[in-house]
Amino acid sequence: MSGFGKWNLGIGAVLMSAAVLCSVLDLIPAAVITGILGLLGLGIAGYDLIDGWAERADLRRREARVLREREERQGR
Repeated sequence: MSGFGKWNLGIGAVLMSAAVLCSVLDLIPAAVITGILGLLGLGIAGYDLIDGWAERADLRRREARVLREREERQGR
């Protein structure tokens, strides 16, 4: 996860906690707004995490393909 994703995860978690606190205090409009922003932050962090996993998987596939091609050339 990049630094951007970590920031969004932290901000999203803090905003979700604030939304829960606002709902406990019966501040429903504030709870809704902070909840939406918190979910947005958590969603961006999740997207960043999945994008990082996909990028690393792509690099592993490329490396495996290069190794196979080298082995084929050496076998000839």
